[in-house]
Amino acid sequence: MGVRLYHDLSAGERRVPRGTHVLGGVAYGDVAASGEAPVLTVDAPVLAGASGATSLLLTDRPGRCGNHGPVRYCATDELVFGVVRLHDGALEAATARAYGAVFEALDALGYPTLLRAWNYMAQINEVADGVERYRQFNAGRQAAFAASGRPRSGRVPAACALGTRAGPLSVAFLAGVTPFVPVENPRQVSAYHYPPEYGDLSPTFSRAGLARVGGVDALFVSGTAAIVGHASLHANDIDAQTRETLANLEAVVDAAGAYPGGVRHRLEHMDFTVYVRHAEDAGRVMALLRAHVGEAARAICVQADVCRAELLVEIEAVGGLPRGTET
Repeated sequence: MGVRLYHDLSAGERRVPRGTHVLGGVAYGDVAASGEAPVLTVDAPVLAGASGATSLLLTDRPGRCGNHGPVRYCATDELVFGVVRLHDGALEAATARAYGAVFEALDALGYPTLLRAWNYMAQINEVADGVERYRQFNAGRQAAFAASGRPRSGRVPAACALGTRAGPLSVAFLAGVTPFVPVENPRQVSAYHYPPEYGDLSPTFSRAGLARVGGVDALFVSGTAAIVGHASLHANDIDAQTRETLANLEAVVDAAGAYPGGVRHRLEHMDFTVYVRHAEDAGRVMALLRAHVGEAARAICVQADVCRAELLVEIEAVGGLPRGTET
């Protein structure tokens, strides 16, 4: 069963290409989720001309949709996409519950490999009970990985974590039945090896992941920002942060191609979700992205808070998946 990624940049009802079916996705801004398949709605405004946008994973045959505890999912023989939302209260405990529910669902359904996760939470940089909420999230995520017997470094999924205006802790995930290859960025310290100055428990994600999906070699690149080594660079300079982010994207895509049997992906052939902290930066960031990868770059831009308060922009990408055609 093939899987295709399709970005619907329109407001209102999603336009799904003829002959395809929604496995799941993430919707930003003024887009209402509909249908059986799980689509995570995120309270993050869409910028650069649209009131809503969705990033969908499509299959060439319908999946099997259902619920396992708080997890809503849709599955094919190869893959499962799911979402879970929890009103967080204490964010560390809520994150541990959310990821615990994800792992219980994956074990019950028979999809052992977590490939990619999307994480959204309100006020990600705010301090609650003396600890930044993003650090609370990292602690809860690591606790769930440990409790499930999964590794907390090395073979961990690609991921992002962004701050929204409001709403519950919201997690979307893609998992499969076959192993994947985690990819790290030679310009950066692996996130799970960050020093203690970034929190007692480090983030549990890889910079990217290679997976054989629907007969093609897909590359899922995590949310990427202006971090070199483990340090944030170019404070208050949106142009410099964007250029550094693009350099990191180039580096991780090149690193993926260097793996034995790896496919050489090219940045200009990938699809991007761009997150900017300040709406007024959207035009500049999108211009720099298109100058770097080409005017035809497929990208959506939304306003969200990046996981470090000093970072102004984050970009994630996916490559290798065929693209749908609008009906």
